[in-house]
Amino acid sequence: MELFMDLLSAPCRAVYIFAKKNNIPFDFQFVDLLKGHHHSKEYVEINPLRKLPSLRDGKFILSESVAILFYLCRKYSAPSHWYPPDLHNRARVDEFMAWHHTAIQLPMSKILWFKLLIPTITGEEVPAERTNEVLEEVKKSLTLFEEKFLQDKMFITGDHISLADLVALVEMMQPMGGNYNVFLNRNKLTAWRTRVELAIGSNLFQEAHDRLTQLAEWDWSTLDPTVKEKMSEFLQKCK
Repeated sequence: MELFMDLLSAPCRAVYIFAKKNNIPFDFQFVDLLKGHHHSKEYVEINPLRKLPSLRDGKFILSESVAILFYLCRKYSAPSHWYPPDLHNRARVDEFMAWHHTAIQLPMSKILWFKLLIPTITGEEVPAERTNEVLEEVKKSLTLFEEKFLQDKMFITGDHISLADLVALVEMMQPMGGNYNVFLNRNKLTAWRTRVELAIGSNLFQEAHDRLTQLAEWDWSTLDPTVKEKMSEFLQKCK
């Protein structure tokens, strides 16, 4: 089985961590997002959506990280706490997975774009007003996460880590690439983060995030021109 990934991507990190944690054998096929390799002819033949991650298991090809996580859970009979058999707990995981795309994933990614990628790639800063709007959006989403999903529980479904916790945390780590920590002054969220990291394993968690945390040191001279065009277009929309 092959997994096509770039660990700059939070969805890729979720799949990578899950597979490694559960001793699922796979071949890591690196697809460099910053060099535009997801637009290559070879990769588009695998995933016409030009997105990461992708899974190829024999002749079967699957895209979308949540679908891949569910597939790995079922095929390899992962411990039940990841995707609980209990109707209500499984529905809680499904609920978070449906909610997080726009409420967590998108604003967390925007912080990385605004704080690091756009200024580094274009040489221009994002207007402070737009940055503050995104930071406020993240603040509201994290409060909703704490009040609606986490509440006073150890993890989202109760006493054990699930796919929802894994996906949530890797997304919340994305701003770290831009040297922005969303956990500051949030004691409940920080305690939950610690529990999730320990359940995953600190070494594995760090390994999965090395590329993200070292992003500022990347050789930007090798950047794919289409990525610069995309960032420039996004900057214009922010003005």
